[in-house]
Amino acid sequence: MKRLLLLLGINFGWIIPSVSQDMGSGGVPGTVIAHQPASTQQYIGSPSIAILPNGDYVASHDLFGPESSEFVQAVTRVYRSADKGKTWKQVSEIHGAFWSSLFVNRGTLYLLGPDRHHGTVLIRRSDDGGATWTRPTGTEDGLLLKGMFHCAPVPVIEHNGRLWRGMETAYGPIQEWGKRYGAMMMSAPVDADLLKASSWTTSNPLLYDSTYLNGNFTGWLEGNAVVAPDGGIVDILRVDDRTTHEEKAAMVRISADGKVASFDPETGFIPFPGGSKKFAIRFDEKSGRYWTLSNSIPEAFRKQYPGRNAASFRNTLALMSSNDLLNWQVHEIILQHPDVINHGFQYVDWLIEGEDLIVASRTAYDDGKELANNNHDANFLTFHRIEGFRKKAKQTL
Repeated sequence: MKRLLLLLGINFGWIIPSVSQDMGSGGVPGTVIAHQPASTQQYIGSPSIAILPNGDYVASHDLFGPESSEFVQAVTRVYRSADKGKTWKQVSEIHGAFWSSLFVNRGTLYLLGPDRHHGTVLIRRSDDGGATWTRPTGTEDGLLLKGMFHCAPVPVIEHNGRLWRGMETAYGPIQEWGKRYGAMMMSAPVDADLLKASSWTTSNPLLYDSTYLNGNFTGWLEGNAVVAPDGGIVDILRVDDRTTHEEKAAMVRISADGKVASFDPETGFIPFPGGSKKFAIRFDEKSGRYWTLSNSIPEAFRKQYPGRNAASFRNTLALMSSNDLLNWQVHEIILQHPDVINHGFQYVDWLIEGEDLIVASRTAYDDGKELANNNHDANFLTFHRIEGFRKKAKQTL
């Protein structure tokens, strides 16, 4: 792998921190797991990653776009690496899986998410590392929630003998992106049969409220189940506010039994760089800190595009942490490209492995023949390793 020092900002008269980054095929950062040419009008979405009991990695993505089947029965592809992410091989293709999370429970691999865009929530089990999967046919073998739901590949965590995963309803009251989503939580006993709908508990959904943020709130989505410092479960969501580049997240409280979600708009919105795009939060016991990778917006890009929607800046990926979920520090720019329009490192999923973070990214990048359709419509799934991530907490940008 070649090493390339990305020195950015020369053309615009500003300076951005430089990062040393492994470059994959054709100059794409990281290791390319999958490539979908922009000309196919099918785009790579929803990266997820898991570590199998034997140490192999499993990653997945779905396909969206005008030539995809996302609104009927979405397609998810699953890949496996037996050499710590150096090489990858596709091992399966699933029809009827979208926005789905890979996770391992009691040594077994699962995939949980809707069957399509705003679809029914399904769960599948694989007993052979992702090569084959159970086929949901009803509430006894994988059909968990009927109706219209939304999510992203967010963490499935274990706490107090239960698994927890954020989810959103997608049925109203206003049938518009953002405003249609209701924040909710799913949970199940860790030793239950996870394929049975009866094993799962869902909270009430918290629907859109136009009065939040002085009337500037336009939706929340893609919530993370997180154990708060007080030991309670919270749902930390991406927040859409198109009036500012000062991004934020929302913290919804979940009752201990997983049945009641509540939110205080006076205290529940927290400053969060990158909070208008999807992010994943995980707690690291060794450092005693919460970590995330987010699409923060450096000042130089804010000045370059002062009127651009904050959710449309995806060309910078930053490592951040917090000791209390309320105050977040940016430690390092992990990936960045000077072009905002056609480049993005987004929707990243990641896990802690020893001293490192392993990362799967939905990456929009020039493939040597054509640009990505835009920064949102990614043409690559890429793998990255952030070595010695805990040491980076010593520095703040």
